[in-house]
Amino acid sequence: AFSALLVGVYRGKKLHYTGKIGTGFSDKLQKEMMKQFAALVRSTNPFDEEPDVNKPSRFRPNPPHAEVTWLKPALVCEVSYTEMTTDGVMRHPSFEGMRIDKKASQVKEEKAMAVTKAAVKKTAKKSPPKKKAKGTPRKAAGPTSTKTGRAGSLLKKAAKAERKTLLNPADASQERTVNGEKLKFSNLDKIYWPKEKYTKRDMLNYYYKVAPYMLPYLKDRPQSLNRYPNGINGPSFYQKDVKGKVPEWIRTFPYRSEDEARDKEFLVASNEASLLYMASLGAIEINPWSSTIRKPDQPDWCIIDLDPDTNTFEKVIETARVTKEVLDAIKVDCYVKTSGSTGIHIYIPLGAKYTYEQSKEFARAIVTIVQSQLPGFTSIERATKLRKGKIYLDFLQNRPQATLAAPYSVRPKPGATVSAPLDWDEVKKGLKLKDFTIFNMPDRLAGIGDIFKPVLGKGINMKTAIKNIESVFEV
Repeated sequence: AFSALLVGVYRGKKLHYTGKIGTGFSDKLQKEMMKQFAALVRSTNPFDEEPDVNKPSRFRPNPPHAEVTWLKPALVCEVSYTEMTTDGVMRHPSFEGMRIDKKASQVKEEKAMAVTKAAVKKTAKKSPPKKKAKGTPRKAAGPTSTKTGRAGSLLKKAAKAERKTLLNPADASQERTVNGEKLKFSNLDKIYWPKEKYTKRDMLNYYYKVAPYMLPYLKDRPQSLNRYPNGINGPSFYQKDVKGKVPEWIRTFPYRSEDEARDKEFLVASNEASLLYMASLGAIEINPWSSTIRKPDQPDWCIIDLDPDTNTFEKVIETARVTKEVLDAIKVDCYVKTSGSTGIHIYIPLGAKYTYEQSKEFARAIVTIVQSQLPGFTSIERATKLRKGKIYLDFLQNRPQATLAAPYSVRPKPGATVSAPLDWDEVKKGLKLKDFTIFNMPDRLAGIGDIFKPVLGKGINMKTAIKNIESVFEV
């Protein structure tokens, strides 16, 4: 096995170092790659300058001495990364796969090209180009590389075309059949966002459009209804117990709280009809459990909620980037979305393999490290008065029955913002929460599809991740 690959690109006839890749490899893939590397071992450094593989980092001020096995630069791989640093090294690189369609000698340094014409509507965000690289490994690995896309080739193919609207713009009351159930929608002209004059109809049409993307994060999950029957400036209330208050076709899940002796029932989302029913009640935002009724005690994801107080959003972005660096350092995949309100949510896939307690304690370990890196403006104190205006690194969202705004959920905030999944390369200076609303999110989804899908994957190996924490951060 190897701990990292050293990669580069050609500048003329010289191989120039562009970074060290330590994530993106499975154990099986490493074994396959080691077989390829065996015949390419050489005694000398192939780069124009020898890389400092033992350079101290923020997380390893005193790194262990690593030995390099140099390889002939004959293989090419693809690597994703967020940006190039000023010294020409990839930031947050991740291995994507080997390339057999390119010769090593063809992997040249490329320059980004200006985009002169957008390929989709301007509201759709696009991922940045990837870059070619090729090189050699740390410990025992082989030359690898990335492919840089030209302008206009950056768009991902959308999974589905954008849907038409569900409700017409004229009638204040309408009836539709969805999933075989008759739904009655009333008060459709009611203004939910007074400043913008957005209506209940606008919100319902949005949820209908994004339902195919949103339902995987709702299906079979109990919901906490946050109802705003008179819009975002009117009185609101949470409703968890729907026993005897919903149609018979709505699924429910029984529960009993610690402070009451009687059984209650959560509403369980199961299809588009149930999503639209919740929205028709004035539930502007949709708040599912992290677990399903199939495994109610085992969440599908772990959440780190970055909740600012008096901080600028730039500081929230910085905190998110450092959190990503910490998780990259322990080889844990994570995915990011805006809260749609003031903060950022970071999700770690668990695959329903661990308990809520294990998820909470794992998140606690991560945020403790992040807070130690950013003590000036972050806090893990639960009590607001003890945070002293700092960003709260909330790991307690990983408790049983805790809920958070779902991916693509609308938020009861000015502008009708939504909780928007992002590519990590979008989490940088200039990101604005108001850029993602009920009116441009459908276009974005039509352009890039659901980039949050891996959250529902098989999940991390928490035991290995904890070992990596102990190794990397010496805790």
